[in-house]
Amino acid sequence: MPGSGGPVATFSVWDYVVFVGLILFAAGIGLFQAIRGRKEASSDEFLLGGRQMTAVPVALSLTASFMSGITVIGTPAEAYLYGTPFWLFVFSYAIMSTISAELFVPLFYRLSITSTYEYLEMRFNKLIRVIGTSMYIAQTALYTGMVIYAPALALNQITGLDLWGVLVATGLVCIIYCTLGGLKAVIWTDVFQMIIMLSGFVAIIARGVVLQGGFERIWNDSYHGGRLETFSFDPDPLRRHSFWTIVVGGSLMWASMYSINQSQVQRYISCKTMTHAKLSLYLNMVGLWVTVSLAMLSGLTMYSIYKDCDPFTNKDVGATDQLLPYLVMDILAEFPGLPGLFVAAAYSGTLSTVSSSINALVAVTVEDFMKPAWPRLTERQLSWINMGMSVFYGGVCIAMAGVASVMGNILQAALSIFGMISGPLLGLYILGMFFRCANSTGGLVGLISGLAITLWVGIGAQVYPPLPEKTLKLPLSVEGCFAPDMNETTTITPFSTVLQTTTPQSRPALADNWYSLSYLYFCPVGIIVTMVTGLIVSAMTGGCKQEKSRPELFIGKSDLICFRCRNSDSEVSDLIEKSPKNIQGLDSPVFTDNEIALKEKDYKEKITKF
Repeated sequence: MPGSGGPVATFSVWDYVVFVGLILFAAGIGLFQAIRGRKEASSDEFLLGGRQMTAVPVALSLTASFMSGITVIGTPAEAYLYGTPFWLFVFSYAIMSTISAELFVPLFYRLSITSTYEYLEMRFNKLIRVIGTSMYIAQTALYTGMVIYAPALALNQITGLDLWGVLVATGLVCIIYCTLGGLKAVIWTDVFQMIIMLSGFVAIIARGVVLQGGFERIWNDSYHGGRLETFSFDPDPLRRHSFWTIVVGGSLMWASMYSINQSQVQRYISCKTMTHAKLSLYLNMVGLWVTVSLAMLSGLTMYSIYKDCDPFTNKDVGATDQLLPYLVMDILAEFPGLPGLFVAAAYSGTLSTVSSSINALVAVTVEDFMKPAWPRLTERQLSWINMGMSVFYGGVCIAMAGVASVMGNILQAALSIFGMISGPLLGLYILGMFFRCANSTGGLVGLISGLAITLWVGIGAQVYPPLPEKTLKLPLSVEGCFAPDMNETTTITPFSTVLQTTTPQSRPALADNWYSLSYLYFCPVGIIVTMVTGLIVSAMTGGCKQEKSRPELFIGKSDLICFRCRNSDSEVSDLIEKSPKNIQGLDSPVFTDNEIALKEKDYKEKITKF
């Protein structure tokens, strides 16, 4: 009986058929795009889809690329263990979408860039661009390894699939359609995978409602179990989740993911107009709302079923990230194919994130390292380099899955990585976009200072996790578990209690304050340290007295108007007059005359589409 504990069923033949069929179909999309686009084999087509994508598929791809297997498995477990404060991220998604659409989209479209980090060289210097690109590569490789490893580990122990076989297979599928199809393959595959992910959540909720006799019981069980205490206005920065940590810290953290992260920027600058790019971000916001809501409802359904018999405390699973796969096999095994749908949903999330990461890593490597080093590469050579780099980064991400095996809570660890590395980078972009007096020296010192601080607190938090009174894990019960020896079952000590009773003697003084800072504040700390240090150092090194930088590198009033009307002819002429050679550094000897002409044409088209 579901909810009574003990072993659950394993995959049936039909589950394997559904799982393998959906994954092969996803890979087939990449092959189709490769065949369809054989005559359009330029680097721009491979990395940016020819800049002809429309808003809806890009929006679904934006949502899918960060709604990874970590989200599919980790978010319901979050609701089960901690309740619904995570639901407050709907506010963060709205703030993030507005910041990205109204500040960063106009800037990146105006500059007609391929790599986000091209801006750092335009605004500061080549060294800062290289450092920024290297930080992104390190962050994305580690995050992608976690994305591959965590769902594979959970599903391996539930379904019996070989762990490393699944890891390698996941990477190979992504490599195939990234290598052959480029960004178009990634985006259209993400659209399909987004549908599969949402279908998996709906199947869990629908079956749970039937088993529990209606959604009202699920809601009542969650209420009495303390899972619906969403709003907490406690200003304590050490509290893991509160209204302030999520709305302030979470908004900036997600802004760092969508505003400057190459995986996301590469999608919306592939749109054929800026209006489509902005619209894709606002549609993505709705997609994120739907996804996180379904994930939270899945977690509440899981709590209603297991409120009297927690599988983790009862040792039916070895980690909290295995709770949702365990639930699926417990309640859906009698419907052949549905467990396979859920596994496909988790792996669809993994595949979409890995594929987007690989494609973005290839883009920044080619634009920031390959082209400057070998300026005379032909389009055919660039196409082969793009495909070769896709294979290389696919292997790197699979290898990084081993590093991910030592991380803790996968959802928190994944978001912490973005806060630690993207926070200082976002601070650097804000410094460059809004403060004309900031110079290269200030930017470099600010970036290094911000990164040092966030790595200090982030690594410290990993080594010395916050105590339970700050994480506020809610109580669970095993009173309803069916077991031959009930005494053995009910005397199991929860892992959180073990941590609380065995760690205080060895914890340093910083462990209960600085290292206990909410992981959502890593990003704001990085932004503030980078900006303040950058401004101080710039002032000390004469930044405010330097020659004025090009105006197109800064945010202007017209950039803040959503879906603005077309510029007047005089404004367009003025922008075109200023930009063609300056915008991309086209007077540099690394560009041929044909490349200069193409970039001028592309820039003029972008301006007139505004």
